[in-house]
Amino acid sequence: MKWIRPLSAELGEAVEAVGGKAQGLVVLHRLGLPVPAGFVITTEACRAFLRDGRLPDGLDDELVSAMTGLEAVTGRRFGGADTPLAVSVRSGAGVSMPGMMDTILNLGLTTSAAAGLAAETGDARFARSSRERFLSGFTAAIAGDRRIPDDATGQLELAVETVFSSWDTPRARTYRELHDIPHDLGTAVIVQAMVFGNRDARSGTGVAFSRDPNTGERIPFGEVLFGHQGEDVVSGGALTRPLRELADREPDVWSGLLDALNRVEEHYRDACYAEFTFQAGELWLLQVRPGRFVGAAAVRVATDLADERAIDRHEALLRISPRQLRHVRTPRMASTAEADLLARGLGACPGVAAGRVVTTADGAVRMAAAGPVILVRPETSPHDMRGLAAAAGIVTARGGPASHAAVVARAMGKPAVVGIADLVVADASVSAGGRTIGEGTFITIDGTSGEVALGSPLVVTTTADAHLSRLLGWADDVSGDHSERGEAQRLSAAHAVLRQG
Repeated sequence: MKWIRPLSAELGEAVEAVGGKAQGLVVLHRLGLPVPAGFVITTEACRAFLRDGRLPDGLDDELVSAMTGLEAVTGRRFGGADTPLAVSVRSGAGVSMPGMMDTILNLGLTTSAAAGLAAETGDARFARSSRERFLSGFTAAIAGDRRIPDDATGQLELAVETVFSSWDTPRARTYRELHDIPHDLGTAVIVQAMVFGNRDARSGTGVAFSRDPNTGERIPFGEVLFGHQGEDVVSGGALTRPLRELADREPDVWSGLLDALNRVEEHYRDACYAEFTFQAGELWLLQVRPGRFVGAAAVRVATDLADERAIDRHEALLRISPRQLRHVRTPRMASTAEADLLARGLGACPGVAAGRVVTTADGAVRMAAAGPVILVRPETSPHDMRGLAAAAGIVTARGGPASHAAVVARAMGKPAVVGIADLVVADASVSAGGRTIGEGTFITIDGTSGEVALGSPLVVTTTADAHLSRLLGWADDVSGDHSERGEAQRLSAAHAVLRQG
């Protein structure tokens, strides 16, 4: 059995075999967009590893062959002292599990390769920083305190085992249980040549939506970090900048990104999400998928795409489930002037949540048994998954709209506020705006405005907007029934007619 496939426009296997991330990279290849060269190890190899406790027979030889091919494409040597090749090793399941599995960056920077990178670039600090990031990240991911070998091939085999193993971690199992994802799917592993967002002042990394995920408006939305690698955006550990700053600092990267978002939108006929890195002013795309908006944003995208003739009205109706309509009218704090505001950050997932403050994931699980809690953290990580699942809402001091906390909150439909600059989280208290409150204090958060208030301020629900009214009008036209009924019933009737043919 062949365990490895090249990442190319010709890759035609199902998402179950190569994963959603690889399928997105294939889309980018077919659209002629810049993607680092690489290959994918199939989900079948992961299932064999989890079953037998070792890499499947023949995979080691395939890895050597695949890396030889990658060296030929890039003109670099894996782990070599001259023009060294480093790679990223990332998970890619058939269903999205944001941040739940391990990623290893800068792999192949052995002692000699790091020295070679310093000599090639003339930047010893960059080479040293990249190797240190590799070692620290890999050490944190490895199960059982195994030693990181100083040869590139040994590193790669260990990294593949590590990513496969992360499929079965408690955080990943918890996420799958929350989202009804089968435990026996396994994950693919994607190996790609590194592009370095930390290379110099003209390098960086970011995430971008083709439309605003909170409103559905057709404006590019996201965040960027200059001089950093991709993990820094997702972790929330660094202060990100609005995506629009790319236009001023790197206009060619900005132009290339807008072109890519437009072309990917045209392919999917939907809003899209992309992860990107730019090295020395050159753009590279690392991941792409449909945007997966919810609530009012999803309704607006569906109606706008119909107006743009990307889809017809029937498809617009089918893209919105009756169940989604309960998220369209978003609760908001009624009046900031009357609320006792503690802090203000960035709204990351619309809605209002109220509960008692808790500062640890374990505490959230424990305290949630007695009533709703708001998990308040400096930033969140996959290790907080049980606490995120137990909490009614999420607040973080750091991170932006694409941080781990924001992505997981949107996936779970939980209100979230991120990036509160003056928020300090201690063991059993939090401080902001010159005030300190202890765990157990009741607060309310608004995931649209980014406001955090003490107590229970008045909450109102927004009225239906014009986009929802239009969508429901289309539903009535399809069903032929214009009588007074609930919104979900009106949409359900249209769905029934459309499914009949």
